[in-house]
Amino acid sequence: MTDKIIALVDGSIYSESVCHHAAWIAQRTAAPVELIHVLGRREAPEKSDLSGAIRLGARTKLMEELAELDAQRAKLVGHRGRAILEDARAIVDRDGVTEITTRLRHGDIVEAIGEIEGEARVIVIGKRGEAADFAKGHLGSNLERIVRAAHRPVFVAARAFKPIDSVLVAYDGGRSAMKAVDHISRSSFFAELPVTVVTVGNETPEVTKGLADAKALLAAAGIEAQTRIVPGQPDEELGKMVEKDGFGMLVMGAYGHSRIRSLVIGSTTTEMMRSCKVPVLLLR
Repeated sequence: MTDKIIALVDGSIYSESVCHHAAWIAQRTAAPVELIHVLGRREAPEKSDLSGAIRLGARTKLMEELAELDAQRAKLVGHRGRAILEDARAIVDRDGVTEITTRLRHGDIVEAIGEIEGEARVIVIGKRGEAADFAKGHLGSNLERIVRAAHRPVFVAARAFKPIDSVLVAYDGGRSAMKAVDHISRSSFFAELPVTVVTVGNETPEVTKGLADAKALLAAAGIEAQTRIVPGQPDEELGKMVEKDGFGMLVMGAYGHSRIRSLVIGSTTTEMMRSCKVPVLLLR
């Protein structure tokens, strides 16, 4: 299957929202859901030598006991991962999705996504992970790494689930912004949802033409989009629009067209993911 909704779940407060959003997307697109939990390397048994300068017989016994503790810990971590997946499956099932699979992976989460994202229609992830309550002003480190590396759309779920009833598209004329509009035009996910395409900045002939082209592309797909030009800075004005006008989701390119593509994602993207209280769909 090459059209799955891949949802990444952990033990965080965001996981339930990830499940509800994945189910909602699945119902609109008729795509199956695959729930994935990755046991990171930090959860692997420790390999450090704690025996020190102990005489040989006692050292051997201690090493055996440490090995046994490592094995028990690895077993418990695996049980916990399977329990997380079972809970996630139950949520998605209650939401009415019939095609659900689960997968427990080991290793680095970005490497795991790289191996399976070819099967994905979209990757759904929470804004923050298990340390969310201790880092409210920060994005999850795995989220930033996944956005940098993923070639599929990344849907960043907000903390609370709410059915999406309108969409705001940030459009700067760059490649990833045009890709976002094209994605909307091709996806049944956006069918019958009100869409507004906005450029934040000065009104110029180039900007006007870009918005007209975006509107025409969406119209050809049966989506009657509104367009706006708003003066100001994107990271400030986009947040204000979402809050003031009650948009249910923000869609944007992961990079601005004037930003050099590097190992860090665009500053506007980072700020919007950090501050936006609604889901953000990112496309590279």
